[in-house]
Amino acid sequence: MSNLHIIDHPLVQHKLSLMRQQECSTYKFRTLTNELARLMAYEATRDFPVEDFDMVGWEGNTIQGKQIKGKTVTIVPILRAGIGMLDGVMDMLPTAKISVVGLQRDEETLQPVPYFDKFVPKVEERPALIIDPMLATGGSMVATIDLLKSKGCKDIKALVIVAAALDSHLNENGYIIPGLGDAGDKIFGTAHH
Repeated sequence: MSNLHIIDHPLVQHKLSLMRQQECSTYKFRTLTNELARLMAYEATRDFPVEDFDMVGWEGNTIQGKQIKGKTVTIVPILRAGIGMLDGVMDMLPTAKISVVGLQRDEETLQPVPYFDKFVPKVEERPALIIDPMLATGGSMVATIDLLKSKGCKDIKALVIVAAALDSHLNENGYIIPGLGDAGDKIFGTAHH
């Protein structure tokens, strides 16, 4: 991932702060995750190539329109937390195809190992948007990018809500500080508190 684009939009800053609050409920966290995913998808698709095409306008004449060029994008949620961003991204890209990647940490090596992946047909011809709320060590993201590359994907972007490189630091348990805590637990309501 050579280039990093930070979205410093006021709406993004505001919503992210609400998510970081201690009293943020599962419902609120889930809602904010999708709202942020929607805003991020809007930004991430800004450089999609467009092409002209002829269409019939409302008054019956042939007019020129613009459409996104090439194969429909595939959204790639990393299980489990990535699912929490899926609805928000789908709001912006309702015709997108969905590919899914599940990773678990190898107890010995601590490296992420894929336990499930299902890619859409012609994935190599599509731009891919990987979604995962947290980018901590980056291990899962690298593994997912490697999987996509092994399938022939060339246009790969990742949408993350918080990244360790931009927040302060990782604590001794590998959580991003200030971060969001365990985003998967908060989205799915499985946090113990």
